[in-house]
Amino acid sequence: MSRWRTTSRSNTAVRVIVGVGALFAFIELLYMVMVLAGANAGNGFFIFIQSLAGPLALFWPGLFPVNDPNFQVILDYGLAAAFWVILAGVIARIAAR
Repeated sequence: MSRWRTTSRSNTAVRVIVGVGALFAFIELLYMVMVLAGANAGNGFFIFIQSLAGPLALFWPGLFPVNDPNFQVILDYGLAAAFWVILAGVIARIAAR
């Protein structure tokens, strides 16, 4: 084995896990920003991101009901994004052992 090799299979797995978690969180945050900015709901890109963000939000939408629709979007999809980052970190830490 080369002395210059600094990565191992476990490091690669950890990077993939963290990358997937970051991608899921990015999709949630992108959808949240698009809704708050008033993006055209009939646009194909918006519909595509919405179709990804909905299932990725899991159980978060509607968990904490509030009266303000903008705050509801922030709460629902912001918590989902934080969930994916934390979950990916925990799984990556376990995989690194």
